[in-house]
Amino acid sequence: MSQYSPLPIAPLSIRFDHVAATLSPEGPTLTRRMSDLEGLFRDRAAWQEAVAEGDPVVYSVVSSPVPEIDRELPQSITTIQPGTTAGELWMTKGHQHPNHQGEIYLGIAGNGGLLMFNGTESAWLDIVPGTIGYIPPGWAHRSVNIGDEPYSFLAVYPGGAGHDYDWVLTNGMGRRALAGADGISFVDYFEG
Repeated sequence: MSQYSPLPIAPLSIRFDHVAATLSPEGPTLTRRMSDLEGLFRDRAAWQEAVAEGDPVVYSVVSSPVPEIDRELPQSITTIQPGTTAGELWMTKGHQHPNHQGEIYLGIAGNGGLLMFNGTESAWLDIVPGTIGYIPPGWAHRSVNIGDEPYSFLAVYPGGAGHDYDWVLTNGMGRRALAGADGISFVDYFEG
C-alpha cells in the first residue's frame, strides 16, 4: 500500500458492500499477480511456471479513502482467489508492522485463514464470514484462501503502522499452508 497525502480527513460515511466486496467511496486499489509473490512459494520452479503460463491474479485489495498516516484507521477489503502452486494454498504476501501495531480482520466471504508468526511461534485462525481475527502487536500475518471460491475479508489497521514485507522474506511465517485430501495441512516454513 502506498502512503496517502497527509491532509486531514473530514468525517465521512463509507458504504461496505459485503456481497461485492467493495468500499465506496473507494480509495487506492492494488492487484497482486503471481509475479509479485517472488520468494514466497516453497517450490520456485512451480512459481516460475505459473508466472510464465499467464501470471494469474492471486489477490486484490480495495481501500477506503482514509489515509495511511498516524492516528487514522484505514480500512481495506482483500479478496484472495482460490488456487494452489505445487500444493501450497494461495495467500497474501504477508507483512509485519514495523512499529508493532495490532490489527483486526473480519471474514466476509469464502473460507480462509490467518497465519501469524512472531519470530518464535506461529498461530493459525480459521476465518469464515462473521469471524473477527485479532492480530496482536508484533505478529507478522498472512491470509490464506483454503476454499474453492474467492475469500474476502475486511481489515482495519492503524494508519501509521507501515507494512514490512521483507521481514517475511527473511524470517518466514513459521509454517506453510498446504492443500490436503482432508483439508488444510501445515509444514515447517523452511522445509523442502
